[in-house]
Amino acid sequence: MQYNHQEIEKKWQKYWADQGTFKAENNSDKPKYYVLDMFPYPSGAGLHVGHPLGYIASDIYARYKRHKGFNVLHPQGYDSFGLPAEQYAIQTGQHPAITTETNIKTYRRQLDNIGFSFDWSREVRTSNPEYYKWTQWIFIQLFNSWYNKDIDKAEDITTLVATFEAEGNANVNAVSDEDIRVFSAEEWKHFSEKQQQEILLQYRLTFLSDTEVNWCPALGTVLANDEIVNGVSERGGHPVVRKKMTQWSMRISAYAQRLLDGLQNIDWPQPLKDSQTNWIGRSQGAMVSFDVDGHDAKIDVFTTRPDTIFGVSFMTLAPEHDLVKRIASDEQRKAVEEYIKATAKRSERDRMADVKTISGVFTGAYALHPFTGKQVPIWIGDYVLASYGTGAVMAVPCGDQRDYDFAKHFGLEIPNIFADVDISEKANDAKDGIKLANSDFLDGLNYKKGMKTVIYELEKRGFGYGKINYRLRDAVFSRQRYWGEPFPVYYKDGMPQMIDAAYLPIVLPEVEKYLPTEDGKPPLGNAEVWAWNSIENRVVSNELIDNETVFPLELNTMPGWAGSSWYFNRYMDSNNKGEFVSTAAVEYWKEVDLYIGGSEHATGHLLYARFWQKFLFDRGLLPVDEFAKKLINQGMILGTSAFVYRVEGTNTFVSKGLVGDKKVQAIHADVSLVNSSDELDIEEFKNHPLNIDFKDADFILEDGKYIVGREVEKMSKSKYNVVNPDLICEEYGADSLRLFEMFLGPLEQTKPWKTSGISGVYSFLKKLWKLFTDENGINVSDAEPTKDELKTLHKTIKKVEEDIENFSFNTSVSTFMIAVNELTAQKCNKREILEPLLVLISPYAPHIAEELWSQLGHSESIATVAFPKFEEKHLVESSKNYPVSFNGKMRFTLELPLDMSKDEIEKTVMAHEKTQQQLQGREPKKVIVVPGKIINIVG
Repeated sequence: MQYNHQEIEKKWQKYWADQGTFKAENNSDKPKYYVLDMFPYPSGAGLHVGHPLGYIASDIYARYKRHKGFNVLHPQGYDSFGLPAEQYAIQTGQHPAITTETNIKTYRRQLDNIGFSFDWSREVRTSNPEYYKWTQWIFIQLFNSWYNKDIDKAEDITTLVATFEAEGNANVNAVSDEDIRVFSAEEWKHFSEKQQQEILLQYRLTFLSDTEVNWCPALGTVLANDEIVNGVSERGGHPVVRKKMTQWSMRISAYAQRLLDGLQNIDWPQPLKDSQTNWIGRSQGAMVSFDVDGHDAKIDVFTTRPDTIFGVSFMTLAPEHDLVKRIASDEQRKAVEEYIKATAKRSERDRMADVKTISGVFTGAYALHPFTGKQVPIWIGDYVLASYGTGAVMAVPCGDQRDYDFAKHFGLEIPNIFADVDISEKANDAKDGIKLANSDFLDGLNYKKGMKTVIYELEKRGFGYGKINYRLRDAVFSRQRYWGEPFPVYYKDGMPQMIDAAYLPIVLPEVEKYLPTEDGKPPLGNAEVWAWNSIENRVVSNELIDNETVFPLELNTMPGWAGSSWYFNRYMDSNNKGEFVSTAAVEYWKEVDLYIGGSEHATGHLLYARFWQKFLFDRGLLPVDEFAKKLINQGMILGTSAFVYRVEGTNTFVSKGLVGDKKVQAIHADVSLVNSSDELDIEEFKNHPLNIDFKDADFILEDGKYIVGREVEKMSKSKYNVVNPDLICEEYGADSLRLFEMFLGPLEQTKPWKTSGISGVYSFLKKLWKLFTDENGINVSDAEPTKDELKTLHKTIKKVEEDIENFSFNTSVSTFMIAVNELTAQKCNKREILEPLLVLISPYAPHIAEELWSQLGHSESIATVAFPKFEEKHLVESSKNYPVSFNGKMRFTLELPLDMSKDEIEKTVMAHEKTQQQLQGREPKKVIVVPGKIINIVG
């Protein structure tokens, strides 16, 4: 009976789908367990073998939990809005929905081929109107909410309106825009409707504002900071500039402290927590106001070292700061404007990372020191960011190295305010043991006393106040794209109005072009039917906008992170048409118990998702304020690239061993054209569609072969080192792929892929198959197992359970191999041993386990069979195999009961025929016996 992996795997994949084997119930007497993967973006390239790593790990754990008696929710779906599909639509004119659907079909087929235990009945797609209806609904809830700092949570906007009506806003303690004017209840009542709406926008959790954004002209859209790499767009590598635009934003800053505090309550990797902590960036200090000399203006500065205020010798503003153009002198205006223009071409991330370049321009204006009244020159420099703090720095060059370098570069004053500290070579950033000098009322004080004293004086004299600041900025929520969630927003008298939830979803309109309009509007500006009739409550033609009841709809769409910020809740009740998730479903599942995904999402998806979760919790819509109890970042599988070597200036390629000191260009070759001995198929290489320039190339061989170079790199289509899992499943089977990916190394580590290594795992599966079968079919006995067979089984149960609980899946695979080798050597075919072994292996290699389970006569799936129970007694040794030595040299071994006394051991050994042979009638001088350890007969 042969092991036919192709036939077996297709059979059981069909069975699971037909039977709904992995369908989770929202009501069950079993304990619940929710296992989730970060859902994929369905690209046209499909999966490569690096993608399923985390999915295999989560699937093993989900299957294990089912064996342990849990009701397991293990869903899957697609993050199907996004820029790649839109870019493809721009290039080909094909609707993004069509290409997305095609890509999803490929992904689904590939995922099914690997045998994942997903509950596909709960599939979600962020681009499905039935899904994004609820993303739009959540946006409306955010719009209709404000953050009450007194109770530290979000509330319905109606409670804020009630306060305005009763007492005005003087006593409102809210997270809001800066510089909100104070008004009385009487004034509120006399404001026009538009004025009231403008005021409420300053408090809402999602709001419109003029914001500095990362604008990518080539893509025609705003990009988030994490979508920019080395100053260019991650997608396409296009230049990005800073630009001020009216955008929707989310007031995530309201949750900064709670996002920090919540990290203490979740089991997430420490590096990921550190990333979020740094991104949120909590710092304690003071807000200080500097008057601008000759202007009716103030510069507010947040500083963590207000105690160094007497060391201020200049100020630096971000080039984008609102005051810059206003205060620039006529003499300096041209230089200032040129610098602003140049800075706009650099991303914030690029500016933050560049610590070597020193650049700046004097504005020609001066600030007045709040305590001394001395003039302080105001500069602009790109090392100051408008989005961090107030976009202004009070420069203390003696205490900050960047300020010091700036001052040295431009010949600015560097006063020393530290007693007995030499600043001739560098700034002093130490706090402990340093006392202040040349600092008026702060002279002689250390850091702690200086901080308290200066904050007291700032507040007393009205120059500033103590403050906790966060680096976290409100998140820009608008994108100038087509392929994203439409906002449920229309504009009346220039003010945003929410569409009633009863009329959602607002579905993407058809457009002829996916590019911005000729006058610079987002792609939705190309739609002919994109206006809102507020009487009929439906989308109508743009031509009707002048009608009193028809208003323009929002032309921007939501960013990619909108749909991914709550999808884990939708899986709990994905087919609910009446609400985003029912109370019963969310009370049952509560949160994700295990979340597996890449560490690259630390400050994008994961931070935004935690924000939305906390908001929905505040509004009483969810029972917990953290969505995932445990998170694991899987490592990356690297590809082994292949290189061919072209001699510079020629069309001749030399084999790796012949390169020597020749000047050559290393060119990536498709790994599918290279065999396991690193030999290139030259004809296939020449005829490859991507190698048209090399069709007539010459190849210099070594020993008749062209040997390629190898290098381990990120697995990527651009490096031609991608391995398609379909090919692996075809040749070796999905079970081999699953086992091999786990066998490569610890889940969290990065590890290289080498296809040749999979044959060993495939051989193991064939060996496992032979344990159960012979040429006639299943060959399993109901005989009693031996002590050694039970020992092998139970040490395997113990190890595998420990490994799975610790997510050490790679060592489990080794344990399986050892167990099968031992049982093979024992010639074990006992049902009592082999059936539990199958259950142990089932989470890792489910297809072969199902098939053998069925062949053993079981009609139900192995998927929910109870996990074997470990029994310690089978590992307790009852005997000892003693080495019997003569004059210290071991001559033979003798197995004796462990409870045998010293005298009994001696008698038994002395009576043994091999002892008599060694002694040849002589009496030993001494017999040394240490029970449980050694026997030594001294002649």
